[in-house]
Amino acid sequence: MNSKKQLLDPANSQDIPPAVDFMDQAMPSDTDADPHYRELPNNIEAEQGLLGALMADNRQLESVSDFLRANQFFLPSHQRIYDAINILVERGQSATPVTLKGYFEKDEELDQVGGTSYLAKLAGSVVSVINTLDYARNIYELHLKRELISLGQDVVNESYTQSLENSVSDTIEVTEKRLFELAEQGEAKGGFQTLRESVMTALEIAEIAYQSDGHVSGVSVGLTDLDKKLGGMHKSDLLILAGRPSMGKTALAVNMAFNSAKKFADTGGKEGAPVAFFSLEMSADQLASRILADHASVSGDTIRKGTFSEEDFRRFAQAANELSQIPLYIDDTPALSIGAVRTRARRLKRQHGLGMLVVDYLQLLRGSGSAQSQQNRVLEVSEITRGLKAIAKELEIPVLALSQLSRGVEQREDKRPMLSDLRESGSIEQDADVVMFVYREEYYLAREEPGQRANESIEKFHERYEQWSQRLQERANVAECVIGKQRHGPIGIVEMHFDPQYIRFSDLAKKFSGGEE
Repeated sequence: MNSKKQLLDPANSQDIPPAVDFMDQAMPSDTDADPHYRELPNNIEAEQGLLGALMADNRQLESVSDFLRANQFFLPSHQRIYDAINILVERGQSATPVTLKGYFEKDEELDQVGGTSYLAKLAGSVVSVINTLDYARNIYELHLKRELISLGQDVVNESYTQSLENSVSDTIEVTEKRLFELAEQGEAKGGFQTLRESVMTALEIAEIAYQSDGHVSGVSVGLTDLDKKLGGMHKSDLLILAGRPSMGKTALAVNMAFNSAKKFADTGGKEGAPVAFFSLEMSADQLASRILADHASVSGDTIRKGTFSEEDFRRFAQAANELSQIPLYIDDTPALSIGAVRTRARRLKRQHGLGMLVVDYLQLLRGSGSAQSQQNRVLEVSEITRGLKAIAKELEIPVLALSQLSRGVEQREDKRPMLSDLRESGSIEQDADVVMFVYREEYYLAREEPGQRANESIEKFHERYEQWSQRLQERANVAECVIGKQRHGPIGIVEMHFDPQYIRFSDLAKKFSGGEE
């Protein structure tokens, strides 16, 4: 009993051999025999110092457990000790050499470094717990280096292997994914902020909104009334833009993306944002043709058929030259996974900067490929929406994702969309910060031209036809953006002008003022 008490008493730590000494006994090295041998990066002394400090003062675990994991230790025995300390502390128990001893009496890994007496040596050799966080960071960084070495070896081996199943681009994509996942592991981000810090951030956002011309604190979409309603598109927000086919949701998304990117170029980066547009439905050249037709005020149909005049072509060429300066990046790779979207968005932000991301459209994305999500489409869509929200928060940008609506809209007399019309998953509504719908009454009115009913007088028919004609005229070229959910502001309807010739959405006031974009 006296010997045990002496072993656990820090005052007697001078009788314990230095950490490096007893570790050298446990792990003999033959590096001198082979000059080409290189040991993986590690710091056994830092691991011993950290574990000893944690056993001496369990409260130190609070500062390291949010980013340091057991598998990031170099020695398997240290991994098991750290894991056991975490488990006991989470249970509300004290993690000391005495309480841990029972878990390791028959542990073969620990026997290699001296058995359960090793626990007492770790705790007894602690002089101070001040360096706990520094030890943990050092262990984490060395773990990253080992993982990078492993990743590099895997890339080399895969590159040497020729396979019909995996292309070079697959190897690059997987490597990038692993690299970014590695960068994310255990990052000591997050945690609580004081109210003062949060209030100062809110004050900065309010100041930005006050100083901007349109009093917009987020990324402007170039549509005045919509910007006022939303306050711009805010960082970390997931916005859903939904609509039935032919409502113009892609056209509106393209207009919003282009307006933001153009404003960024025009103001030298003070307003707007560089935009990434993932087009899973249309090709990049089709989207570019739409933007070109809008910017040059040349009909898209004229461009496709090549029936434009020399003057049209001159404007076309001038517009193309101007557009080359706009930071709008289009990726038209079909059937992308949510992981690939995240990887490519990160890469673009690192290389060129990124302030807004658009996905057209959500239902064409793939999940992680797990068997469970593949068998259940609702689970897969839920995974995709959570992934898009995670991208928005991680990259601190607004993410605008387009979505299809169910056919239930067509069965109602009032065909204006509602939240319940979102297709395939309730998680779309749940995860989104803003849900908007594109609705054009003109589209439905044009297809509902009344005919004379049986036993209906000609006067009654003419009256009904006149009402329909008048309503069609009133709603001609008028589109609605129905805001069905907005976490940070009011819901409601914003009317816009839609020009089908140039596939252009603009402020409704321009229609009456005779102005042009």
